[in-house]
Amino acid sequence: MVDDGAGFEPPKYAQIVAAIRRRIADGTYPPGSLLPSESKLVKEFGVSRPTVVRALEALKLRGEIDREHGRGSFVKATPAQPEDAPRPVRSVLDRAEADEIGWTTTVERCAAPAAIAGLLGLAEAAPLVLRRRLTIADDAPYELVSLWLPVELAEAAGLDQDAPLTASVRQLVQSATGRRFGHVSERLTARRPTAEEAKQLGITESAPVLGVISTVFDTANRAVLVAELVLPGDLHELTDSYVL
Repeated sequence: MVDDGAGFEPPKYAQIVAAIRRRIADGTYPPGSLLPSESKLVKEFGVSRPTVVRALEALKLRGEIDREHGRGSFVKATPAQPEDAPRPVRSVLDRAEADEIGWTTTVERCAAPAAIAGLLGLAEAAPLVLRRRLTIADDAPYELVSLWLPVELAEAAGLDQDAPLTASVRQLVQSATGRRFGHVSERLTARRPTAEEAKQLGITESAPVLGVISTVFDTANRAVLVAELVLPGDLHELTDSYVL
């Protein structure tokens, strides 16, 4: 049976994103204008501050607004084109943990699972650093992000520490190693969570999740890291727009 979408309600942050995009499109918020403060948006939409921050970060990553510390969020003069919209992994690579609310981070050294080792071109059970972050939005688990990195790269870029990152993963890797990110190979699957994922996300093992596994390559076509996102299926909807 085809699901016509009846009864589907996007997550709160996505509703805020959609509302602000409509206001930008209809001229309510013209290019260069200052958006309402986070406090005003919290009051208007009846949500928590982390939810508003997440919505504004999503708009920033789409290239539609600029955020300036101490000044607020401004509509860009030239909004990004649809084909420039970020893929899920891009936001993971380009945001700084210290700028966000609602994250918990754990770091451990472990042996590479066969699938991850294969994506990185390493031997099975090769030592890796696993950096895992859990997003909390509206007091509930929202997204589980795992970064699998070779030990040498993680140590050089400071990604082996569990303190919140003050710069993005892209910036840290490039600054430490000189390697520039070139492209991503991404696989999206709808599946059931593992027992550990279900526990972290506070869902049952029968609940659907979206799994996104992305291998990030540098400009020399060498695998740099693997990013894995696990998204509860009832809270996320992935959309895309591109030129034919």
